[in-house]
Amino acid sequence: MNRTDTAGGAVRRATSRRRPWRLVGGLRTRLVITFVLVALVSALTATALAYRDARTAVLRRTQDAAVDGLRERITTVAPDLDVPPDHASLSRFAAKVSDGLGARIVVARYQNLVAVSDPRADTRERITVELRAAVMTGGGARFQRVMWRGEPYLVVGMPVTYADGDRRPSALEVYAITDLRAERDDTAALLDSVRAGTVPVVVLAAVLALLAAGTVLRPVRKLGRATRELATGDLGSRVAVTGHDELAELARTFNESADALQASDAELREQEAKARRFVADVSHELRTPLAAMTMVATVLEEDADQLPPDTARAARTVGAETARLTRLVEDLMEISRFDAGAARLNAVETDLADTVRASLALRGWPERVETRLQEGLRTVIDRRRVDVIVANLVGNALRHGAPPVTVTLGTARAANGGDEEWVTLQVADHGPGLPPEARERVFDRFYKADAARTRGAADGGGQGSGLGMAIASENARLHGGTIEVADAPWGGAVFTLWLPLRQGVGDER
Repeated sequence: MNRTDTAGGAVRRATSRRRPWRLVGGLRTRLVITFVLVALVSALTATALAYRDARTAVLRRTQDAAVDGLRERITTVAPDLDVPPDHASLSRFAAKVSDGLGARIVVARYQNLVAVSDPRADTRERITVELRAAVMTGGGARFQRVMWRGEPYLVVGMPVTYADGDRRPSALEVYAITDLRAERDDTAALLDSVRAGTVPVVVLAAVLALLAAGTVLRPVRKLGRATRELATGDLGSRVAVTGHDELAELARTFNESADALQASDAELREQEAKARRFVADVSHELRTPLAAMTMVATVLEEDADQLPPDTARAARTVGAETARLTRLVEDLMEISRFDAGAARLNAVETDLADTVRASLALRGWPERVETRLQEGLRTVIDRRRVDVIVANLVGNALRHGAPPVTVTLGTARAANGGDEEWVTLQVADHGPGLPPEARERVFDRFYKADAARTRGAADGGGQGSGLGMAIASENARLHGGTIEVADAPWGGAVFTLWLPLRQGVGDER
């Protein structure tokens, strides 16, 4: 049944939807992502640094070799060159320098005279104006890396000086053009190798992250499982403490808290059991003197008309209070049986309309209550306990509500659309109704909402102890049903008893 259950004694059907604590999609994922990101950033940083250092080392080695080779070759070949040279001698000079440099393109310039070791080579865009100016004004070798037609080249320029003591410039300039494509390919291959190694590093980092997350989160999952067990009432749930880290300290704190909670629960249960035994014992012990007091009070009430007025009034008061005390003791004993789990149903198939009419007639209420009873409605109930429920619900309406009080008997299906059919007994009044705080506590033991509703004259059927509605709720629960309370559209209170519709004779429970 998908209905709102009342507080205190009513069958509570609240289904708390707990969302399981799934670490797989939370902390574990964040740990793996963090590990992977750190590994990826580290790999990329190492790749960039390695590429830069490797490229710098390769280029420096190449340019140093080019400068040293050109200087050595010029030192060897230049003494044989007559200055000022003609074009033929300048061309032979460039060719000799190129032969010694591994057939690199060599350009020799003397003022406006230019000779190239390979006449087919185009050198105009590869020897820049900036490099020529640096060579002409400088006293040593100069080099520059240039891009020509999308390919990298290293151009080394060096002025040739006379071999005399003052090292005067001879106006002869020599340039060697070195192809850097091999060096570019080497550094690119190195970059590809490092980049290819990044994927295994990231995968390894993910695997290590999963292993680390499993190691770290395993005690967390155990702690979460123990916490859920503790929340469901398993006070013996504990966590194994291993190690001396923060998680071990957390597990140790949890165990200490669970121990304290279990000890408190055991103490409360013991105190509650003592209180129940005390109530049961006191109620039992009071029955014998109450029986004698009731007998005496009954005799006094019967002879009250023959007594003086004050004595007669006192005799009637003693009789009423003795009857009230007797009902209170009986209610306490009934409650103690519910608490001890000793309450049982003596269930037989019964006509509910006859049961309701008999309950009202027994208390003299037929003239004060309007009934709308479905005839022929039979179900398996404990007639005595249903009589108690009817007496408490109707007596509560007569005592605290306002006329007319109506009792409606019928059947209904659960609000969630289930196939199960239920018996409904609805007791409604036209009083002020119940405030929200009273609706939440109306089935609590010893709770009285007198201040919230209009009080009428005392009623023989009324309990007046604050236990009647709690007993009615327990009896409904014993039948597998419940009692709900709500405000009527016209302003009164409506109590609805729900009982499962069972056909056939039932067994005692």
